[in-house]
Amino acid sequence: MALGIGIVGLPNVGKSTLFNALLGTAQAAAANYPFCTIEPNLGVVPVPDKRLADLSALFGPEKTTPTTLEFIDIAGLVAGASKGEGLGNQFLANIREVDAIAHVLRCFVDPDVIHVAGKVDPRSDRDVVETELMLKDLETVDKRRDRTLKNTKTAGKAGELAKAEVALLDQLKAGLEAGTPVRRQGLSGEGKALARELALLTSKPVLYIANVDDTELAPDDPHVALVKALADEEGAPMVVICGKVEAELVELPPAEREEFLKSMGMAEPGLNRLVRAGYDLLGLITYFTSGGDECRAWTIHRGDTAPKAAGVIHTDFEKGFIKAEVIRIEDLLELKTDAACREKGKLRIEGRDYVVQDGDVMHFRFNV
Repeated sequence: MALGIGIVGLPNVGKSTLFNALLGTAQAAAANYPFCTIEPNLGVVPVPDKRLADLSALFGPEKTTPTTLEFIDIAGLVAGASKGEGLGNQFLANIREVDAIAHVLRCFVDPDVIHVAGKVDPRSDRDVVETELMLKDLETVDKRRDRTLKNTKTAGKAGELAKAEVALLDQLKAGLEAGTPVRRQGLSGEGKALARELALLTSKPVLYIANVDDTELAPDDPHVALVKALADEEGAPMVVICGKVEAELVELPPAEREEFLKSMGMAEPGLNRLVRAGYDLLGLITYFTSGGDECRAWTIHRGDTAPKAAGVIHTDFEKGFIKAEVIRIEDLLELKTDAACREKGKLRIEGRDYVVQDGDVMHFRFNV
């Protein structure tokens, strides 16, 4: 399941530092799943999950495979990007391909790193990026509306469908002109489907990253409070990260990292929280398979049924699905074996309509 999160922001906000730290974290977190650079700006990062480590410790498999998430370091945006200024065309083309946006907002003051606007102001930075995305969306909507309007004079069903689409496009246009990104317009199912078809940039879910100095990790920092207010206004997730600390952390030998984290008052790397927040933003959950050969985490969408989950392993599993044996991971870790779970009534047999839950350990039976 190749789902990508684009890391976006103005120049000099710390995007590439965070991305490079993600690369280092990926290498350190799973030696059996080395970081994979598919393109210079695309990285596949393991999703941190202690449950998989516990499962692996129980079974001692030959291989342990985490589930992953793609992060894309997208070219920095400047005002005028919607008209091609700076690297705007590259930025907009790349962001169109991602499934969600991680918007990095600079919350640190550093005279050696010039801010493009001359001052640190997370809200203003957010507005610059969002305005450029809305302007590009408005251009896309206008072009589609011009084409569709010609079809409204067609007789019969085709004409009626064209009129309905124009009404939806007018709704999108009015919202964008009022400064409301598509994701906040309260669209109907048909409107959301049209926004997806048009790949509108502001329809994508967003999480905000407050990139702070190592002295500003406290939540009462005024710049962090601004980012939190932005996130709260639209019900978006927000993560506070110090890119400099994360970059230093991944350079340390694994044995020294825990002590470093303690010295910074951190229970875990901030990047772990970022990866999990991105995973949640995309509506993803994890189920597990276990055994002596391999313990593995698998990614599915929240709400997927058992056959759909089986299909992530292999399409034959979905086509020939018969049933699934399901154990909650906490029960398996407590009782140690499938047999003990069966004896205690903790192993269930589920059919085609079963909606898989995060943390299920599953074994599929199929026939093709």
